[in-house]
Amino acid sequence: MLNNNSINPFSLARRINRPLILDGAMGSMLQKKGLKSQGSMWMSMANLEDPEQVFQIHKEYILAGADIITTNTFRTNPEAVKGFNKRINKNKLVKIAVNLAIQAANGLPVFIAGSNAPAEDCYQLRRNLTLTKLEANHHKHIELLIDSGCHFVLNETQSHFDEVKIICKYCSKNSIPYVISLFVDESLNLLSGESLKTAIEFIRNYNPLAIGVNCIKPDTFMRLYTKNKFDFNWGVYLNAGKGSFTDEIIVTGTSPDEYSNLFKNILLKSPSFVGGCCGTTPNHIKSLKRLLDGKNRI
Repeated sequence: MLNNNSINPFSLARRINRPLILDGAMGSMLQKKGLKSQGSMWMSMANLEDPEQVFQIHKEYILAGADIITTNTFRTNPEAVKGFNKRINKNKLVKIAVNLAIQAANGLPVFIAGSNAPAEDCYQLRRNLTLTKLEANHHKHIELLIDSGCHFVLNETQSHFDEVKIICKYCSKNSIPYVISLFVDESLNLLSGESLKTAIEFIRNYNPLAIGVNCIKPDTFMRLYTKNKFDFNWGVYLNAGKGSFTDEIIVTGTSPDEYSNLFKNILLKSPSFVGGCCGTTPNHIKSLKRLLDGKNRI
């Protein structure tokens, strides 16, 4: 049984001889349930306007077999909130989101990962914010996530090296448990131009729990997978959406069985965690769980 009180979750993955299962998408699941995205806030206003839906999606992922559930805080960071409505209390918004995940876990052995996204849109090639504003944004959001009760911070879809540096230095200096999950382009580089290898070499100097890749399409990841060595705690959760990354409405384009089949080769390199990104559902996570149960019974 998982014990999430004092253990490094990815050390636990080695001990139980299988990757931990991260949940799947929250935003596209909320869209399936009829909610609409709201500007810079994406789907995070659901924490205030329809918290029961957020709670139920967390529960569905736990029932599907997730060992880690991710808070609906992808766009609750200070800059996103300020760009939408300066009157929203960002402290309260984050606290509510984290509490929904904690309540869904309801004492079960499930880790709570606090989602911390890029300060601006995650597919944005050029940053508009100054370095000072980027630092203030990440420092505050990470602090709120940890203070609200997350077991670790999942800094996901990070695609700019300046933000990666800010996050690593802040978390390391303050002994905050964290994961960095990167987004790369078709050339397998960050959007800021640096190679994946350069980013990973930097991150490893700052003692993350794990390094991941997320939201890239399966064919892009498989090219990355064959070209890179994974001799550290690592994980992946792929984009299963149909169409462009920038589509406002995300439609599932990969079936649960097709999705889990992609991981048969991925498991050969012993990932520490696997899960789903845009377009995935509890059924995708359930299919991953079946795959892992067939490979290693605990």
